[in-house]
Amino acid sequence: MGKIQLGVIYGSRSCEREVAIISAVQLMSHVDPERYDVIPVYISEQGIWYTGQALRRMETYTPFVPERAGIEQVHLDITAGSGALMATRPGKGLFGHPTQVVAARLEVCVIVMHGLNGEDGTLQGMLELANLPYTSTGVAGSAIGMDKIMMKQFFRGAGSLPVLPDVWFTRSGYQADKEAVLDEVETKLGYPVFVKPANLGSSIGVSRADDRMALVDALDLAFDYDRRVLVEKGLDKPIELNCSVLGFDDQVEASPIEMPISDGVMLTFGGKYGEGGGSKGMATLRRILPAPIDDETRDRIQALSKEIFRMLDCKGVVRIDYMQDRATEEVYITEINTIPGSLAFYLWENAGVKYTELIDRMVRCAQKAHEEKNLRNYAFTSDILQSVKLGGTKGAKGAKGTKW
Repeated sequence: MGKIQLGVIYGSRSCEREVAIISAVQLMSHVDPERYDVIPVYISEQGIWYTGQALRRMETYTPFVPERAGIEQVHLDITAGSGALMATRPGKGLFGHPTQVVAARLEVCVIVMHGLNGEDGTLQGMLELANLPYTSTGVAGSAIGMDKIMMKQFFRGAGSLPVLPDVWFTRSGYQADKEAVLDEVETKLGYPVFVKPANLGSSIGVSRADDRMALVDALDLAFDYDRRVLVEKGLDKPIELNCSVLGFDDQVEASPIEMPISDGVMLTFGGKYGEGGGSKGMATLRRILPAPIDDETRDRIQALSKEIFRMLDCKGVVRIDYMQDRATEEVYITEINTIPGSLAFYLWENAGVKYTELIDRMVRCAQKAHEEKNLRNYAFTSDILQSVKLGGTKGAKGAKGTKW
């Protein structure tokens, strides 16, 4: 049996593009070369696709120069089942014409995207059209998981899962009447609050506000990144707890739980990725693993995490983040990361699953989901086309004798 042609797709037009590069290069260095041929697929901030083995090195991105040797611009043939990365290469000789060639052919795709245009269901939808197996959560679950406003509404409606109170606003509504927005936050939530762009991660654009002046600054910042903003009730120095889930369908398991060390302040983007060796991504974040929590809390978080995973029909690896109130010990869901930083491999290593094995299991989940998808019956036929007679510009409405 030949090696699997494993496409690792990452980057994209996102504020979290650099985080995705770190996670992807990290992952590619842990892929078993006996089982896979790794095909890097980098999507630049302009939305241009590239492949080439030079993309496996971090120095390729500092800065990224598309003309560098070992890099080639490509596009994906989305014909169902093709998997071809097409490149245009110059012709040979004085009168040679450019030709379209297959630079590589993907069999399974590992999506390593963080943020918009990749983690939000857009790339997943394209791969569904291309009928290619991929490792992340599907279109619907990815879209809900990316949008913090929709996500919290889903959690409330799906069995009344524990979330903190919140309100949300649009940029146009805020600009039309800022005082009304500020009054609503203070009346419904009080202080402190956390202000978050609806469709961003890695703490980008997120601020804590402890008074009205800070709230204005936080809202102004968040609206720079998104037209919709979530304002969430804050807790006093909460305990952060994170749990990863791995699997597909009925085969689902939860990881040990980590406690990130934030010294009582909100973790920023720099705190997550810029300190202590950014090339290692989330793996460098200071944490206690496993978290020093009682068995009852551990079991509840793991059970909640698996429940959320199934509700959103996730697959592969996700990470679900929680806040625990120090005073009441109540646990609240913060968010789900359908493609977590560093693919949460460090949580699974604590459970005895090496990163190489984790990648194997993610690939098997992708293949299983793809097999299940292709069991669907697309062959339903009827006589409807034979009975339709189009009447000029009236279209189907002009057909006589047809019952709809």
